[in-house]
Amino acid sequence: MNRIQEKYNKVVVPALKQKFDYSNSMSVPKIEKVVVNIGTGQGLRDPKFNEVAEATLQRITGQRPVKTVAKQSISNFKIREGLVVGMMVTLRGQKMYNFLDKLINITFPRVRDFRGIEAKSVDGKGSLNIGFREHIAFPEIKSDEIEKIHGLQISVVTTATNHEEGLELLTMLGFPFKK
Repeated sequence: MNRIQEKYNKVVVPALKQKFDYSNSMSVPKIEKVVVNIGTGQGLRDPKFNEVAEATLQRITGQRPVKTVAKQSISNFKIREGLVVGMMVTLRGQKMYNFLDKLINITFPRVRDFRGIEAKSVDGKGSLNIGFREHIAFPEIKSDEIEKIHGLQISVVTTATNHEEGLELLTMLGFPFKK
């Protein structure tokens, strides 16, 4: 079992059960999945960018990304129906907990000028959305091998029903929120 998963089972479940008055352990909110996403808008002008983004996402998550395509044409953005406009990976189970452990303990401390996550990054359903301007904060990325720096987005989806429950769950798991 991973450190995050162990912490959830031994510390977070009893604490949340007591704080929010849950009668059953199964009703305590938990992390459902983690989605890592890269928008490939630059790939429309530079075809090599898509290959770089795919390799980066595969290296960071350990899974091959799914290419998302445009559902309709938008002439102002020079997008045609069927063009690749992004890539995403959905992590569940053990890979999800390993990724979260790496994110909390290694990646956040490596982010330049990181002061903590805003509490308003947790939405009304209790899920967290984080954007990274540079992908070089992840330990799998070697700074001397970088061709292009790009951003990515991470969505941590929980089964919480509101903002307070989601924020409390993520804080207890070790996400560094601003005070």
